Amino acid sequence: MRTFKTAFLLTALTLLLLFLGEFLGGRSGLTMALILAILMNGTAYFFSDKIALMSSGARPISREEAPRLYAVMERLAGKANLPMPKLYLIPQAAPNAFATGRNPNHASVAVTQGLLDLMDDEELEGVIAHELSHVRNYDILTSSIAATIAGAITWVARMGFWFGGGDDRERQGGGLIALVMLIVAPLGALLLQLGISRQREYQADASGAKMVGHPYGLVRALEKLGAYNKRIPMDISPTTSALCIVAPLTARQFLSGLFSTHPPLADRIARLQNMTITR
Repeated sequence: MRTFKTAFLLTALTLLLLFLGEFLGGRSGLTMALILAILMNGTAYFFSDKIALMSSGARPISREEAPRLYAVMERLAGKANLPMPKLYLIPQAAPNAFATGRNPNHASVAVTQGLLDLMDDEELEGVIAHELSHVRNYDILTSSIAATIAGAITWVARMGFWFGGGDDRERQGGGLIALVMLIVAPLGALLLQLGISRQREYQADASGAKMVGHPYGLVRALEKLGAYNKRIPMDISPTTSALCIVAPLTARQFLSGLFSTHPPLADRIARLQNMTITR
């Protein structure tokens, strides 16, 4: 059901982009919107992982530096029949983690120093299982596509406002309509993108708990992550923060709730606690 919801939201996001392109520029606008989406998604497909790792300040971490992290990752990757992802360390005190990469064969998992310091073995296992679930479910690719299409919608709406939506529409008060579209279209794109992100987090929680065999470690990890990330700020870009297991506290964080890329932690924890896992 969650996979269907994600597919529905992603389709709606794409249709919104194409509708906006057609509205503002007719058939040529539709074509340009489609080309823009393809180009932006191509960039996201091949380079989103490098951008996310670079923007977070992550560096490769060796087995000698983090034997516990490597042991947990190797055990769970083998259990899930996944290739071993590349491991990175983010030298920040706020506990957090994210996965990135276009597919399981080109995946990376980054964790903060704060996460390694704070989590016990069972909690670390829960966090890594959550991130591996994102890799196995191709959530990284889905999130990248959603983000780039949403960005394209915002760009097309701005271009349509400044350059007009065609001669016919301009004669019919198209300037006012373009102004409305400048506001409504990006907002709609943002809400659809957030819907996709939230569904992916719920599914990764459930898949991660099943991978481990119980939800208890992940539940405790989420409780700790929620508490510490309210107090310790994290220097990370908004795009990369959307990939994190919990929403970090950042200098750019002004709105929450409706405009959060993550579902409420209390809801995530309640769902995990109500899970029934058959061994």
